[in-house]
Amino acid sequence: MRRLALLLVPVIAILSPATAAAAPAAGKYVALGDSYAVGVGTYTYDDPNADCRRGPLEYSRLWAAAHPSTTYVEESCSGALVADVANQAAAGLTPDTTLVTVQVGGNDVGFVSVLETCILNFADSTCINAVNAAVATGRSVLPGGLADLYRGIRAKAPSAQVVVMGYPHFYKIGGNCWVGLSDTKRSALNNGTDILDGLLQTAAADAGFRFVDARTAFAGHELCSGNPEWMTSLQWDKLNESYHPNALGHQAYFGALKAITG
Repeated sequence: MRRLALLLVPVIAILSPATAAAAPAAGKYVALGDSYAVGVGTYTYDDPNADCRRGPLEYSRLWAAAHPSTTYVEESCSGALVADVANQAAAGLTPDTTLVTVQVGGNDVGFVSVLETCILNFADSTCINAVNAAVATGRSVLPGGLADLYRGIRAKAPSAQVVVMGYPHFYKIGGNCWVGLSDTKRSALNNGTDILDGLLQTAAADAGFRFVDARTAFAGHELCSGNPEWMTSLQWDKLNESYHPNALGHQAYFGALKAITG
């Protein structure tokens, strides 16, 4: 009997690692970000009166639903600045985190104020000046702020895949919209998005993170494109819904994220 027990020891030692390898950890996904990362623009919310305005149609929840064995932690909140997302990261990230999405920067450059200026003022020059001021702010504050944020994310989640989500163009220039903002204003807003995405992409590359270029993901489905639009247009009665990805837009974000992560 003793001889049989000794013979079984190496067999158990061989089988145990194989058994462990057959059941890998399912992982943990933490979603960080601002109003583009939550349900704003979808008109569908867990609680329409909640400040964060999270909803079931947002891209991070679509990813979580497609990966039910992964633990999902949502920290995103409408209105978030880079500094707020640093606090989100501190609240949600742990060393066992395997995936992080982060989308922030628009509020730091005054996204809402720029839109209000362009919408409420007739002169194109007023809009252009507002966009230029936002670009100057972004170039001043975002490189350092994003670098600090991304370092903090990596420190708290050293093994995670981190994906930085960019912002889409609002408009198809020369499209089929005959009312509303002029194409000069539309071009200025798109150009501002280009600068913002460039800052995000550079910071992501410097940190070793992946970048989702939403301008590419949304191409052909901007406002005035003549195709199904993946952005909410100007809503005078609900300005806080305007210029955010709608349900189709979140599907596009989900598809771009899934293409990276599987």
